[in-house]
This record gives sequence, structure tokens and C-alpha cells, in this order.
Amino acid sequence: MKTQDSDSAISPVERVADLPRIARALRLAGREALRDHKLAGNPVAVWRNGRVEWIPPEEIPDLPDESDE
Repeated sequence: MKTQDSDSAISPVERVADLPRIARALRLAGREALRDHKLAGNPVAVWRNGRVEWIPPEEIPDLPDESDE
């Protein structure tokens, strides 16, 4: 994730309160984890219909890269 030069001017309290930034970081981390699992040939566990289901790597969707936003 790219940081801006002005990040150092933002206090830790302001960073923690920046919910859109936090949500974006979590979304990017999830996408990266899915991509890494798929590339490694590992399944991922999801909660579906009240139980855990394993998704095989070939069924993990290819999500568009949004890291350049």
C-alpha cells in the first residue's frame, strides 16, 4: 500500500479514526491472502450456510488489483 508524504503529519489517533483507510487496508490484505493461497495451491476456509466450507484453490476468484488506487 502506498503511503503519502503527509502521513507523518497525521497523529496515531487520527490514523486509528480513519475508517475508510482501515477498511481499504483490510480489503487489500484479504485480496492478497486469497491470491497467495491460490498461487500456492492452498484452499481457503469460508463461513457459509452456518458452517465452515473449504474452497479449493481453482475455485478462488481472480479479484481485480486495486493496490494502485
